Order: sequence, then C-alpha cells, then structure tokens
Amino acid sequence: MKTKLKLMMGLFGLGLLVTGLWSQTNKADGGTAQAVAALEQQWLQSQKTNNPDLLVPLLADNFVDTSSEGKVMDKADAMAQAKSTKWTSADYSDMKVSVFGSAAIATGVFKGQGTDPSGKPIDVNERWTDTWVKMPNGKWECVATQATAVKM
Repeated sequence: MKTKLKLMMGLFGLGLLVTGLWSQTNKADGGTAQAVAALEQQWLQSQKTNNPDLLVPLLADNFVDTSSEGKVMDKADAMAQAKSTKWTSADYSDMKVSVFGSAAIATGVFKGQGTDPSGKPIDVNERWTDTWVKMPNGKWECVATQATAVKM
C-alpha cells in the first residue's frame, strides 16, 4: 500500500513538474509566438491585397516552398507565383505557433479564391506549415513552407 502511495505521489509530482516546465517555456518565448503570428498575418495581407512586396522581407534567401501539388520552388519562383496569382478572397483559420529557441513552427488553414497565373479560377483549401528561423541580424524569416490540400 505504501509503495502504491509513493508511486502515485511521484507521478503526481512529475506531472506538476512537466506542467510547470511547459508553462515556463511558453512564458519564456518572450512574445516570439505573437511576433511570428504577426508575420503570418503580414503574409496573409500580401495575399488579400495582391501585394507581393509585403511578402519579400518575410522569406529567407534560401526559402523553399513545397506546394500542395508537390512542386518545389525557391524564393524567386515563389515570388513570381505570388505576383501572378490574384486573390479575390483569402483567410486563415486554426493558426498556431510553437517556438523552439531560435526556430518557430506556424501551422494553420488557408482558404482562398482567385485566379492562378494562367488566369484559371482557383478555390483553395490547404493546411500549411511554415518554418521560421531567427536570423543572426535578429529578424525572423520563413525558411520553408509546405501546403497540403484538404477537403472542406
């Protein structure tokens, strides 16, 4: 009986320790999650206003974009596509940001309608994952994005 009580108390203590560490980690990000979320909102604003210039400072020079069709693009290709895709509506939902030191992962759902570079109508529903890195100059930049088409 004493062994069970000790085991239960030990597990309870471990649970409190893990909860405390998780709480401290979230507090210790120093507002990074909010800063990255604001950068994601700037990205969305670039789509809503069809203004790719808002996107340029967010992407690292060695940025990699894996589209929902499996196409891999570098920064230049991604910017060319952003310039030639015209959105009539664009929105995010279910956005979350997790911080890991000098890296952050943002995830969410994008829903948009517009026309693709060839002028063909598009209706997009994608779950996306963006990887952000704090660069030596202190600026957060997206180094990779990946999208997966989802049925709504």
